[in-house]
Amino acid sequence: MPTAAIETSRQYTPNEESALIAAVQDALTTAFKVPPFTTVIRLIVHQAHRFVGPPDKSDRYTLVSIDCFIGRSLKTKRALYQAMLQNLGRCGIPADHIKVLLREAPRENWAIRGGQPASSVALEYDVDI
Repeated sequence: MPTAAIETSRQYTPNEESALIAAVQDALTTAFKVPPFTTVIRLIVHQAHRFVGPPDKSDRYTLVSIDCFIGRSLKTKRALYQAMLQNLGRCGIPADHIKVLLREAPRENWAIRGGQPASSVALEYDVDI
């Protein structure tokens, strides 16, 4: 049930925006082994004066924030980070222009499927990988 927000100040074409979203979704579904229908991914393009990244980075600087259930191993997280760098790299974003923030929350902190705590719902995938 991971959700992700891609934030940047660069203006992309609609096709490029779709490619960014697909890159993040592919990294999530591959590394976390979740079905694509469980992900929610948003692209937020800020006006340049409203998104200040490191001074030595270009407008390709990209922040990817991911919220997910607690349970993935460090090995799985590393696989996610590498997939994210590779996939976004194919979109023209240099590896040193990408920051990934992974926030984990217990399943009881997520309301899904009509307001049920996720801890009370049988999932289609394993979180402890």
